[in-house]
Amino acid sequence: MTDPRTVMTLDAGGTNFVFNAVQNGEEVIAPVILPASAATLEKVLRQIIDGFRQVETQLSEKPVAISFAFPGPADYTRGIIGDLENLPLFRGGVALGPMLEETFGIPVFINNDGDLFAYGEAIAGLLKEVNDELGKRHIRQRYQNLLGVTLGTGFGAGMISGGVLFTGDNSAAAEINRMRSYHFPNTSIEDCVSIRGIRRAYATEAKIPPEQAPEPKEIFLIARGEKPGNQQAALLAYEKFATAAGDAILNALTMTDGLVVIGGGLSGASPLFLPKLVDYLKKPYVSVEGKPFSRMEIDVYNLDDDNDREQFFRMEEQEISVPFCNRKVVCYPAKKTGIGISRLGTSRAVSVGAYAFALSRL
Repeated sequence: MTDPRTVMTLDAGGTNFVFNAVQNGEEVIAPVILPASAATLEKVLRQIIDGFRQVETQLSEKPVAISFAFPGPADYTRGIIGDLENLPLFRGGVALGPMLEETFGIPVFINNDGDLFAYGEAIAGLLKEVNDELGKRHIRQRYQNLLGVTLGTGFGAGMISGGVLFTGDNSAAAEINRMRSYHFPNTSIEDCVSIRGIRRAYATEAKIPPEQAPEPKEIFLIARGEKPGNQQAALLAYEKFATAAGDAILNALTMTDGLVVIGGGLSGASPLFLPKLVDYLKKPYVSVEGKPFSRMEIDVYNLDDDNDREQFFRMEEQEISVPFCNRKVVCYPAKKTGIGISRLGTSRAVSVGAYAFALSRL
């Protein structure tokens, strides 16, 4: 999208705050990265103000808005952040949006990070890539729905329905992290699909205390044999991760019926977990009579695998005669969805999504 107005953005994770500015759908400065942790709430808030100040000083013209992603729960419409698991200093409710409006004198829009990630990937990432490729192949089918999931400190998601960001009545749509854990049914999926989940799984398989488990990137390298460690434990940790994430995505897909894009810091390990995740999505149910049947009405393809990708784009038209007349209509009888890793990078997708959301509201 092209628009000469400039919007300041922020991707607020549990580890870092990544500030930027977007104009004409492109980031116009190098990201400003500040740590998310601080001893007091006041220091965190001043850190956020300082990050936007650093962005503002690099701009040649005054921005028209601030628009950014922040973890929930929150009343995003009113800019009030609630009790955050990964940013505990915000517990009790913080009027973050109104604070920034008073400080900078411009409108402030806050949304869930998963929502803005999905929105950015819909506008300029995976959804656009798929539809552009369909056009190049002269296929009339188009996709309008997208489930975006983020894998990192937590497990987030956002949903695009009919090309529009769907947030729900309580700013709580697509809160995938509250789904039941596949491996531990008494808790939420986030206990498995997160940094702490991978570390815990590795520790369990390696029979070491959880605090001694390496970080996920190291576990990834151990699994690939590129670093010393318990390779079998590393492989099993990512396999459990893939199964748990796949189960949640499968359940979400039955409601959203769209493409799936994956981002977040853990998405860098996709060569290890994405094939297993897609295999899980393809795994059939078995009826009480012992007969296998598909888990979903749609077939799933890995868009980062050359063979799967080619099969996904192999869509054959079918002409159907309209009863009692000579008219015919064209359809694509094969029901397909694709899943792939972020095409923009998570922070850039969030920035583009935040930019587009702000312009849609101004």
